Amino acid sequence: MGAPIPSLEELTRIPDGDRLHIGGKGAAEGWTLMNIQPGEGVDYVGDIRDLSRFPDASFGAVYGSHVLEHVGYQSALGETVRSIYRILRPGGKFFVSVPDMDVLCRLFTNERLTADKRFFVMRMMFGGQTDEHDFHYVGLNADFLGHFLTYGGFRDIYRVPEFGVFDDTSSMRYEGVLISLNMIAIK
Repeated sequence: MGAPIPSLEELTRIPDGDRLHIGGKGAAEGWTLMNIQPGEGVDYVGDIRDLSRFPDASFGAVYGSHVLEHVGYQSALGETVRSIYRILRPGGKFFVSVPDMDVLCRLFTNERLTADKRFFVMRMMFGGQTDEHDFHYVGLNADFLGHFLTYGGFRDIYRVPEFGVFDDTSSMRYEGVLISLNMIAIK
């Protein structure tokens, strides 16, 4: 028999040590912030596809909410996940959240939603497109994200309802439904 499945409390516990928040909007105690755009509290301006500035096993945790869908799936997404794996210490956790295409498709085809509400769902699928970085290049569900995480080297992968770490889109509800797929992958 395999190891017992960790409790939600154990899974969402943030490891000690250095922590990297990719794509966040503001500084948070104990987290290094990297974003593709400069802003208040941003420690590193950079693209998630290039984590070469960080040495191997630099972080106990990496957090990325609604960033992987901005990476093309042909090769860059797999390479990006491998880079995240590389910069995590053994036992480190990758907290990853993406728009859940299964949920969004159900919302989009819900005939009870008005056209305006379905248009908003479509924007969650393809990005708000408010600037050159706000486009989605891949739609992910649990199977697809699990595949990319496994390809990246992760073996212990768990789906969780919410992280409870930051007040961000990982906990966003639309029409009463959580729209994010939240997973924790452990190195």
